[in-house]
Amino acid sequence: MEQKNKFTVLHRLLHWVMFIAMSVLFITGFLRMNWMNKKHIIKVVQENTQGMEISKDQLRSIAKTIHDPMFEWHELFAHVMIISFVIRIIYMIAKGIKFPNPFKKNIALKERLQGLTYVYFYLFVTISAVTGIFIEKDILSQYHSTVEGIHKWGIYWFPIFIVLHIAGILVAEFTNKKGIVSKMISG
Repeated sequence: MEQKNKFTVLHRLLHWVMFIAMSVLFITGFLRMNWMNKKHIIKVVQENTQGMEISKDQLRSIAKTIHDPMFEWHELFAHVMIISFVIRIIYMIAKGIKFPNPFKKNIALKERLQGLTYVYFYLFVTISAVTGIFIEKDILSQYHSTVEGIHKWGIYWFPIFIVLHIAGILVAEFTNKKGIVSKMISG
């Protein structure tokens, strides 16, 4: 960001709220797709209740009871993320904050990579938010599995973004923006 490495309280607050929200979304999404998915829970319950009469409806109900509170956290933090993302966009427009245009000719590699990381971030968050809203509101229900599949790509997009972000921070710290980490924490 071109703002002389001085971050306002609002800028820092939005950054850390989005970090927490994205982390919760990643963790709950990962768990839902893996250890805490309904099929896996049903399988574990079946394996641990052999010899007991448990109907498929009861198994689904048990899985849903275990699974739903985690999904509620996912939805709650999705709302937090979307609200903070919109506020961040409005804030950036109002303050005139820009990031390097990675598609501009004759731009230094460092700025091109920084710009591409920002484009990646805004695209990733927008796609995840839109597909999440479509799933929650049952929009394009005839394409539910496709929309849900795209939404689940976030499980891969997030770690890639974190690696790019940390690499960018390290490059900044060791070149012309020393102290950028402490400034994002304390201003």
